[in-house]
Amino acid sequence: MTYCVALCLKDGLVMLADTRTNAGVDNIATFSKMHLYAIPDERFMALMTSGNLAVSQAVVNLLHEGIDTGGRVENLYTANSMFRAAQLVGEAVRRVYVNDGPTLEAQSVKFEVSLLLGGQIKGRSMRLFQIYAAGNFIEATPDTPFLQIGETKYGKPILDRALAYDTDPRDGVKLVLVSMDSTLRSNLTVGMPIDLLVYHRDELRPAVTRRIGDDDPYFRMIRDSWSQALRDAYRAIPRAEWLG
Repeated sequence: MTYCVALCLKDGLVMLADTRTNAGVDNIATFSKMHLYAIPDERFMALMTSGNLAVSQAVVNLLHEGIDTGGRVENLYTANSMFRAAQLVGEAVRRVYVNDGPTLEAQSVKFEVSLLLGGQIKGRSMRLFQIYAAGNFIEATPDTPFLQIGETKYGKPILDRALAYDTDPRDGVKLVLVSMDSTLRSNLTVGMPIDLLVYHRDELRPAVTRRIGDDDPYFRMIRDSWSQALRDAYRAIPRAEWLG
């Protein structure tokens, strides 16, 4: 399984992905699920993937090599807007399904893939999209400034309660790390290390790219501090009077 989360905030993007893939309890491996597409001072995009590893790798490779769209080859380096980039991701998903979907289904393997695409092209708006296995997509908005794929349920409550569009990206980093820690504690199919990206609006280059392992002191502090804060909050809540 996978957990990827992305925030689209007033001042930038925060994106986080785990790296565990598994095909059973005795077949576990580490693969990066975050892929960067950048031309300095012209565009910066990050793509995170969830689902069947072979399917997601085929989509990623197709987006690098390009898609023939009627006599013209397009990829994420040529798209003229983030909306067009999301359309290309959706088209790549559909083309991989045409090639691999029937064969997978013949082997009783579901065609599973979902993706998060965030970034900005010079002179255009910074945007964040979630692309589904059918190739269609939705966009994050100021009312709903985060999107998730994979094992989403454990990490969602903290984002629902604490995140707002005007959250500082530095605080957004804390929130996605708490969200990831909650998922790691509750689901063994999501695992370390994790990949973090911070992007500041209009900079067209990443502000932070960091791989975080179990021994990372800041993540250990986040994990310990959040656990203690939850225990303290629980103890501070008064008992119900009707318990006697």
